[in-house]
Amino acid sequence: MDLLNSVMMGFVEVATPINLTLCFVGVFLGTAIGVLPGVGPSATLAMLLPVTYFLPPVAALIMLAGIYYGAQYGGSTTAILVNMPGEASSVVTAIDGHQMARQGKAGLALAAAALASFMAGMLGNVVIILLAPWLATMALSFGPAEYVSLAVFGLISSCLLVSGSLLQSAGMILVGLLLGLVGIDVNSGGSRMSFGSVYLYDGISFIVLSVAFFAIAEIMTNLEEPDEKRPVLDSRIRLRSMGPELKKIIGPSLRGTALGTLIGILPGGGATLSAFMAYAFEKRISRTPERFGHGAIEGVAAPEAANNSGAQANLIPMLILGIPTGGVTAIMLGALMIHGVAAGPKIIEQHADLFWAFIVSMWIGNIMLVILNLPLVGLWVRLISVPYRLLYPAILLFCCVGVYSVNSSTFDLLMVAGMAALAWLMRKARLNPVPLALGFVLGPLLETNIRRMLLISGGDPSPLVTRPISAVLLALAVLVLLSIIWSHYRRRDLAEQIVDDF
Repeated sequence: MDLLNSVMMGFVEVATPINLTLCFVGVFLGTAIGVLPGVGPSATLAMLLPVTYFLPPVAALIMLAGIYYGAQYGGSTTAILVNMPGEASSVVTAIDGHQMARQGKAGLALAAAALASFMAGMLGNVVIILLAPWLATMALSFGPAEYVSLAVFGLISSCLLVSGSLLQSAGMILVGLLLGLVGIDVNSGGSRMSFGSVYLYDGISFIVLSVAFFAIAEIMTNLEEPDEKRPVLDSRIRLRSMGPELKKIIGPSLRGTALGTLIGILPGGGATLSAFMAYAFEKRISRTPERFGHGAIEGVAAPEAANNSGAQANLIPMLILGIPTGGVTAIMLGALMIHGVAAGPKIIEQHADLFWAFIVSMWIGNIMLVILNLPLVGLWVRLISVPYRLLYPAILLFCCVGVYSVNSSTFDLLMVAGMAALAWLMRKARLNPVPLALGFVLGPLLETNIRRMLLISGGDPSPLVTRPISAVLLALAVLVLLSIIWSHYRRRDLAEQIVDDF
C-alpha cells in the first residue's frame, strides 16, 4: 500500500503543466539528438545544465532524464534507414534493422523498434519500482574484478553477433580493443599509438568510428550498385497489417527488458552493453539463428528493448547510491547538487516527491515517445524512397556536420575519410565491423578495471576467480566460448575450418 501511495504521489507531482511540458521537451530533444550523429546526450545535457538553475529540481531532473532515454529511441531511426547509428547502443539495431529496410520493410523495422522500446520502458519502470533498493545493493557488490569478468563475457558473447568465421570475429574484437586504447595513458601520462599527433591524445571518438565504419562505408557500397536508386519502399504504414510480424517482438522485448535492467544497473553497463548482450542472447536461443544479420525482426526488438531499459536502469545508482555511472549521470548528479539535493540512500526518505516523480516521469515520457515516433515512421520511410543520387550527398553532409560539431576539428573529418576507406576494404574482405565496435566500447572499461584490480590486490589476478560473482561470469564466458566453438565446427573437420578461416 505504501508503494502504491508513493507512485500516486509521483503522478500528482508530474501532472503539472510545467513538468509535463519539460518532459515532452526532454524526450523530443532526446529523439532529435539520437537521430543526429555527433551531438549525443552528454553534450546536450552539458549545454542545458545552466538552464536548470532557473527550474525546480523535479522539473530539471525530468527534462534531463527525458533527453537521455529519448536518445535511445532516436538512435534507431538512422541506424535502420541508412545504417548510421546515432548512438553507440544503436549499432546492434543496424545489423538486422538496415537489412529489413533494404528488403522494403523499413516501416516494420521502425515500428518494431518503437514498440519494443515502449514496452521496455514501461515494464522496466515496474521492475525499477519494485526492485530498486535490491538492484542498487547488487551494484555495490561489483568491484574491479567483476567488471573485468563482465567485459570479458561481453566480448566473447559478441562472437555470436555475426555469422561466419570465428577467428575473423575475434580479430575484429582485438582491432577494436587496440583502437580503444589510443590516446594518453591515465596512469603514466604517456601517449599510446598517437604517432606523435596531438589530435590523438584524447583518443578516437566513437562518433568518428561509427560514421566511418557504418554510414560512409554503407554509402560507398551502395554507390557500387548499377542502379542509382534504392528500391522504392512502401511508405504506407498500417500497424494492423503488421500485426502478425509485430507479435514476434513480444518475447525478445521481454527478454531484452530483463537483461537491460540487470546490466543497466551496473556502472559501466548501461544501454550499449545491454543491447549487444541482448542481441547475442536472442541469436543464441533462436531456432533459426541463420536469419539474424539478414533482416530478423527479433534482432531489432531485443537490442532496442535492452538499450531503453538499460538507459533507465542506469539512472538508479545515481539516485539511490549517489554513484554516477557515466558522463550523462554525472551531469544529472551535478544538476541535483546545484539545487542542494544530495543523492544517496536517504533520497527516498528526504526527497520522496522528487524520487517518485522522476520514476513516474519515465512512464509518461515513454508514452510521449511512442506517440511521437509512430506517426513519424511513414515520414522517415518516404525519406529513403528519394533517389539515392540525391540522398547520399545529404547523408554525407549530415555525417560531416555531426563529426565536426563534436570537437570542431578538421582532423576528425580526415580520420573519418581514412577509416571509411579501411571500412570499405573490410567489407570487400567480408569482415564485419560490429565486433570491432564492441571491442572499442569495452576496451577502456576492461583496461581501467584490470589496473584497479591489480593495484588493489598487489598484482595478484586471483580475485577474478576467488570473488563469487566474478568467478560465475568467467565460467559463463568459458561456457559461451566452448559453445561457440562447438557449434562453429561441429559440421566440419576442425583443421579444415581453421585453414579456411586463415
